[in-house]
Amino acid sequence: MAGFATDIADRLAQDTMEVMDASGEDRLYVEVAAVLAAASTTLEEEYLTCIRVRLAERRAREFLKMKTGAMATDPAQAARQTPDS
Repeated sequence: MAGFATDIADRLAQDTMEVMDASGEDRLYVEVAAVLAAASTTLEEEYLTCIRVRLAERRAREFLKMKTGAMATDPAQAARQTPDS
């Protein structure tokens, strides 16, 4: 059952992120989680895990992209940059 729930949750997470990107609603996943919680807390928990993992991956990829871009122009500055700078 866990694999089944995870598969559904991950597909929902992917779809939610696509809508978030298209609409600019960066907290849409919270609303979707509330809908899920009313029907299945198991699916809600799996969904939130999938969303968090995907959002973390996106942030890490943006950070790596920033670092590689900065390294091309100024390697010393790239070494000092953090994700929030």
